[in-house]
Amino acid sequence: MQQPKPSFRFRDILPKGLYWRTLLIIAAPAALLQLIITLVFLDDHWQATSKRMSQGVASDAALIIQLYERNPTAENFADLQRLAWRPLRLEIELQPGAPLDLQRCRAVGSVLDRYLTRALQEQIGRDVWYDSTCPGTQVLIRVPTEEGVLQLKAYRDRVQARSGPLFVAWISGATIFLITISILFIRNQVRPIIQLAEAMERFGRGEDTGPFRARGAREVRAAALSFFDMRQRIKRYIEQRSQLLAGVSHDLRTPLTRLKLQLALLPPSPEIEDAKRDLAEMEETLDEYLAFAKGIAEEAPAEVDLLVLATRLATDSQRTGGDVTMESAGDPRIPGRARALKRCLANLIDNAIAHGDKVLVAVTGEADAVIVAVDDNGPGIPEDLYEEAFRPFSRLDETRSRNQKGVGLGLAIARDVARSHGGDIKLSKSPLGGLRASLRLPRPA
Repeated sequence: MQQPKPSFRFRDILPKGLYWRTLLIIAAPAALLQLIITLVFLDDHWQATSKRMSQGVASDAALIIQLYERNPTAENFADLQRLAWRPLRLEIELQPGAPLDLQRCRAVGSVLDRYLTRALQEQIGRDVWYDSTCPGTQVLIRVPTEEGVLQLKAYRDRVQARSGPLFVAWISGATIFLITISILFIRNQVRPIIQLAEAMERFGRGEDTGPFRARGAREVRAAALSFFDMRQRIKRYIEQRSQLLAGVSHDLRTPLTRLKLQLALLPPSPEIEDAKRDLAEMEETLDEYLAFAKGIAEEAPAEVDLLVLATRLATDSQRTGGDVTMESAGDPRIPGRARALKRCLANLIDNAIAHGDKVLVAVTGEADAVIVAVDDNGPGIPEDLYEEAFRPFSRLDETRSRNQKGVGLGLAIARDVARSHGGDIKLSKSPLGGLRASLRLPRPA
């Protein structure tokens, strides 16, 4: 069945960024207004003025021709030449036996030429030849007479209003100037918003670059100050949580250590061995819970090679009997916290080894992200339980019954680390038949 073609929407071609949208809001009306003013001026003033000027030149030319035809003598023509030059600023020349039409400098003239040609034909009552295409300060008018062709040269400023192009130049210059000022103003207003967004993104990845100067409009400064307050509250919360966890760790590890020592001094028995296993499981549960609650701690971000981390973890797993295969493509380096990312990858690989006989780890560096896909050939998880697997202390033993290790915090810790780096972990069906865990970490813009 053929898919329907998506309908065109005007908003699809509009800019998406605040900078370009604001510039469009300011520049588009200004340019449209200037265009309307220019068109109205050209139609109402420039063309009307040029039309009246052309009619005046046509009347002067018609008068010269009529005066000459009443007395077509050389003396009269000489007087008319002096009168035409002063005060009419017309140069006249009689060319007996010359053709009416001459070769034009350009094939197409000005749109205003028709005004003078029409006015000349109405005033004189005969065909005329007019040319304004040649360079220079004069235009050429040729009129047929009984004695030959009378050629008149008139200055352009008498035929066409020169204020039109000048007006257009001023309007265009003013529009460009206003748009330039708008660009500078908008850039100064948008820059604090971009700076705030970058600071929030870095803080979301755990990079604390410290406060910066709040600039821009009052609302933008208020947002920046609110962000500073929020960051301080979050940092205080993390410090309080770390102190609390340190106290919990000390308070719980001390009695556990005493119990382990007491059990070691007791005579061996099945009950003692069961108690030792229970204590080991309690200690493991405590370590895993503290690791989950502590998260990424206070590690400073640096460039991390995920391929190197994954290869080391795969080698360690192979020493303990795990069948782990590595694949790689592209650049695997990305800014992050090495210890946190190592724990994330270790949880994913250990989880795959615990449920499958074969594990494939593929590290792919793309233009905007690095992806680590961990596949196993285990029993897998039903699709409707993918999100359930990320819940803390979730043990999907009904579908992954081979997992007898841990308390269900591995995937939760791994996703917590991934999201603290701006990425995420997705589960899907593996080509090996089991489960695929895909870690995607975006590169900084």
